Order: sequence, then C-alpha cells, then structure tokens
Amino acid sequence: MKIHRFHQRQRGAMIITAALFLLFLMGFMGIALDFGHLFVVKSELQTAVDSCALAAARELDKQGTAIARAQSAGQTAGNANRVNMQSATWSGQGQIALAEVTFRDAAYAPTVNPLVATYAQCVHTQPNINIWLMKAMGAFSGDTAGNPAVRSVAASAVATRASAQTTCPIPVALKPKAGGVAPNYGFNVGDWVKLIHAQNASAGGEIGWANLDGSNSASETEAELNNHCGTKVGDKLGTPGVQTSVVDVWNQRFGIYKNSGDPSVQRPDYTGYAYTKDNWPAQFNAYDGPAPGTPASAKNFVTKRAAFASCGDTTKKVKDCEDITGLKLNSFKELAAPGNVAGGHKQYGFDRRIVTVPVINGSSNVIDYACMLMLQPLTIPMGDTWLEFRGNAGAVGSPCTTAGLAGGAAGPLVPVLVR
Repeated sequence: MKIHRFHQRQRGAMIITAALFLLFLMGFMGIALDFGHLFVVKSELQTAVDSCALAAARELDKQGTAIARAQSAGQTAGNANRVNMQSATWSGQGQIALAEVTFRDAAYAPTVNPLVATYAQCVHTQPNINIWLMKAMGAFSGDTAGNPAVRSVAASAVATRASAQTTCPIPVALKPKAGGVAPNYGFNVGDWVKLIHAQNASAGGEIGWANLDGSNSASETEAELNNHCGTKVGDKLGTPGVQTSVVDVWNQRFGIYKNSGDPSVQRPDYTGYAYTKDNWPAQFNAYDGPAPGTPASAKNFVTKRAAFASCGDTTKKVKDCEDITGLKLNSFKELAAPGNVAGGHKQYGFDRRIVTVPVINGSSNVIDYACMLMLQPLTIPMGDTWLEFRGNAGAVGSPCTTAGLAGGAAGPLVPVLVR
C-alpha cells in the first residue's frame, strides 16, 4: 500500500512539472513570435524608408523645384511598399508624411534650399504594433500598463547621388555632329534634336531608335522604354524598326493613355505639358527658357513641372492637348489629372521625361551619355519627334539621373544609400 501511494504522489508531481515546463515553453514561443513580428515590421519599414530616400535623392538636381519634387517622389515611393505583415494600408496606422522627407546640404546641415540640398533623409515611426504575449500576460495579470499590448518601430534612411557604372537610358542613340567632341558633341544646351522614325535614317546631329540589348527586335524597343538598366560605355546597340505599340509606352510618360491607362501603374512625369513649334516657336530651350508669349498657356518645362500641368495644361481633355501642340493623338482618350488633383501628375509622377540618351560612334558603340528632355508625345501614324539637349549627363548640375548601378568614376548620377 505504501508503494502504491508513492507512485500516486510521483504521478502528481510529474503532471505539475510538465505543466510548468509547457508554460515555460509557451513563454519562449510567445517571445519568439513577438520578436519575430517586430523584426518583420522593422524590415518592411526599413525597405519603405530606403525606397523613399532613394526616390527623393534622385530629384536633387539643384533646380528650384527640387525639394517639392523630391518630397513628392519620396513619399510616393515609400508608401508604395507594404508594412506590418504586408499590409497595403500599413494596418491603418499612418504612412510616410511629407514632413518626414527632409534634406541636408554637403556639410550635412539641415536645409530647405533646393540649390544646395545634397542628401535626402526619410524617417518614420510605425505605432501600435501588436505584441501578443505581452497582451496575454497583461490580460492574465491585470497589469496592462506594465505589459503593454503594442510597441512602435522606427526606421530612417539617407541617400544622395553618385556617378554610375551602368545606366538606364531610353532605347535611342544620339549621333554627334560632324567634328563634335565631348562633352557636348557639337550641340548647345537647349538645342532641339530630331528623333528620326525611319530605321537607320538618322545622320550626324540626329537621334535614331536603338535597342540597348544590341538586337533588332521592334518589340524589344517597347520593353526597353520601361526602365531597362545595365547599359555601359562600349556596348554595341541594335537598330530596330519600331512598331506602333511603342507609342503607348512613350506617351504614358506624358500622362496620355488609351482607355485602359492607369497613372498609378503607367507612371507619368510630373508634367505632361508638351512642346512643338506651335506653342514654342523658338524651338530652343523649352526646359527653362523664356516663354514665347503665345499661346497664353505656354510656360517652360520647369514651370509646368512645378504646377503638375497635364498635356492639356489644366484639363484632362485630349483635345486640349491637341489644340495646344498641334499633334494628333488618335485613339488616346485620357490625360492624367493636372495640378493637385489625386490620381494625376502630382500623386503618381516622377522624373520620366528628363532622360539619359546614349551617344554612339560610327560603329554604334556607346561612347558617352547625353541628358535630354522628351518634348513631345508620339502620334499615330508615327512620325519624327523632338527631344531637347540638356548637356552631358555627367555634368555638374545636370538634371539627368538614372537608376543604374552606382560606383563609377564618371557618367550620370544615380541615387545611392549612404546611411
């Protein structure tokens, strides 16, 4: 009988021990779960602020509108990420605000002067991250103050611009003027340069379509207009015949769409306002030059970009764009919204019309890069169009940036994280 009672007591002790062990194990599991949750949110938030800083730094071109553009680009890029277990709305706890996108000069002192802003900084604190173990312990013990159910996580990032070793140009190629040498190859800043529609028809001082991968595929040209990266000095470019589908992708940069267009996906520039001989008869320096006086809507690109103007200036009507430019946009039905209206150039815009263009030699090998302004949308049927020369892409103060790989000694400036 004594032995029997001993075994009963032993079984009871083991039940208590197992229960305590399970409680202890659940505590560790809860801690791992909570810290894992915080780590995931922190990683997601860091990715968001990294994107914000890189997008903002890309706009720091020392122009008067750089701060406004950088804040808009940074906020848009950062908030396009998902935070708090991949929540598109960040679980309703607030996303990056414009005030959280700030700037510093070359000495790393805070500044709001776009002429000296060198670094872009994005910071954000994400509140009310649920801590499940603490929440359970607080409910069990009644000590919700000592065991808060939520925590906050913070992240910051700083980016600037540095020379690239690879670039992200558009699929065209600039041929130097006769006798033209670096850095401007015979062009003056502000010159309008013709992009020849016909295959292999461009001559010295003109631009031709050119596949960046070296192929002659017309469909590849369209694909490469959607931010193809990796082009290097020395690459041999192809000479495609283009097809009409390239018009859709080109015109999206102006915020001009067919029925299925969506500015949140097919992102426009900050402005779609276009320049032709009809509204800019000087055909020179539409980027920041003096307005011609007529038509009344005509202002330079920098001014229109600051106003987030559409191709129709202050309207979403394709006909208004046609009336301003004299271009025929057959089959295009919609413009991105102008001004501060949601769903347009301000909300979804970024730098899509100031582009990097390869400069090639007689063998179609890349020898340098020019900075160009896309002046006009393409028409259907397709014809020649115009871009404006804005200098060598690697020049100090060039408005050109790219999304290529940083680490070069010269060439276009690319955004790069520094902190």
